[in-house]
Amino acid sequence: MYPLSFPVGILSDNLTRGTRVLDPFCGRGTTNYAARLLGYPSTGLDTSPIAVAIAKSKLARASSEVVIEEAENILQESKAIYCPDDDFWRVAYHPKTLNDICRLRRSLLKNCHSNARIMLRAILLGALHGPRTKADPSYLSNQSPRTFAPKPRYAVSYWKKHKMRAPEVDVLALIRRKADYYLSCQARVVSGSIHQIDSRDKTFFLTGEKYSHVVTSPPYYGMRTYLPDQWLRAWFLGGPSTVCYGQPEGELCHSSPEIFVEQLSQVWRSIALACKPKAKLIFRFGSIESRRVNPIALIKQSLFDTPWRLNTIRDAGSSNDWNRQASQFGLNMSKARNEYDFYAALQE
Repeated sequence: MYPLSFPVGILSDNLTRGTRVLDPFCGRGTTNYAARLLGYPSTGLDTSPIAVAIAKSKLARASSEVVIEEAENILQESKAIYCPDDDFWRVAYHPKTLNDICRLRRSLLKNCHSNARIMLRAILLGALHGPRTKADPSYLSNQSPRTFAPKPRYAVSYWKKHKMRAPEVDVLALIRRKADYYLSCQARVVSGSIHQIDSRDKTFFLTGEKYSHVVTSPPYYGMRTYLPDQWLRAWFLGGPSTVCYGQPEGELCHSSPEIFVEQLSQVWRSIALACKPKAKLIFRFGSIESRRVNPIALIKQSLFDTPWRLNTIRDAGSSNDWNRQASQFGLNMSKARNEYDFYAALQE
């Protein structure tokens, strides 16, 4: 998750009427939101349903009153529902809180087309798990990191060891606080769309609008834990109530640097089909501690024999966000490695 300042800084330097932005690895829609703030139309692509659900909210517009009313209607009309009932779920959530979560989940799985429901779904995904607070709760779960979902065996052991019981959270009150906070001041409405698409698929780029700027951040080589780290959010979006391991469908393959580079090259070649002459490609890329690879070398190889010409590489520093998140659950993570910003242009 790169900071909003990255795409805002890039797009602020290119104030032209014809600017149209593409992010082929949109994640949670940071680039799309930056484009919206600056008044540019944008398109975001990602293979993850979690990323797509959150990114869609970055382009939606709904008042807090409408979102709250939607949640109230669901909870008033929805009947009791079966809830997951193994050791993890009994300790992770208070029974009443979990029942409300499950009723909202069922309704949103049936229908999540309106802006209000898209916003409501995103608020719940963000509040599904996180650290406990002494004031009004900001999250629905027992003590957890907010970025990645706790693994059941370790979490149950941790909660029982520290005698932590899941708080009874007023779900509607939490939604009201979140909606009032996030939706009190919204950006202008700008055309844009988010799609659950594999960016290697050339067919998506053969028709439609042409893009002047591609601003993105590809997955770092070796980062294959997104699915298990997001398993609770995946459950809320219709997935199983247990941790899923393995590689999500459509994700770049991380089995070797050579295969990863070739698949990333496929993305660069595919998006070029939808770009204007002299379009700009700017992206952030780095490496993880467990994979001793040179990120600059990987990117240079991925751009070789593509229509893109690499012009500039800048050191973007490092981020220790993982350390801060992990500390909430008693975990020790290694220091983040440096990231780099790459600037390329489409050759004529």
